[in-house]
Amino acid sequence: MITIRPPSEADNTRADYASTGLTLGRHPIALLRPILQRRRAITARELHEKPHGSRVRACGLITMRQRPMTASGTIFLTLEDETGFVNAVIWPRLFEKQRAEILAASVLAVDGVLETDGDVHHLIASRVHDFSFLADGLTSKSRDFC
Repeated sequence: MITIRPPSEADNTRADYASTGLTLGRHPIALLRPILQRRRAITARELHEKPHGSRVRACGLITMRQRPMTASGTIFLTLEDETGFVNAVIWPRLFEKQRAEILAASVLAVDGVLETDGDVHHLIASRVHDFSFLADGLTSKSRDFC
């Protein structure tokens, strides 16, 4: 007799994203949070509590990539985690250096310096890391305007 194991929470999340592009369960990044904490990634909520000029690493699903014609080659990324959104700014020099990671990743960690003006927070990237392998099999699509 063959025993089939019931699907795990991660299996259900992958199936939800494959069929609908979202889940009613926990956010996929929440499932990765223990690993991301060991890799020094903070949540969007924690990032918004940090002071201007803080060096941080944030990680999330890429929900949007934008490269406006008026931005001189600058890329704007929106990362989403279980606590909210992070707006990351990728200068042209970094984009040319890490183009493959920036364009191919579905889960991206961004190291950089936090710029804050009132309630507006931007993470100015100094380096990115493709962490898509942590969410193996997750089909997450971003809206790309590049």
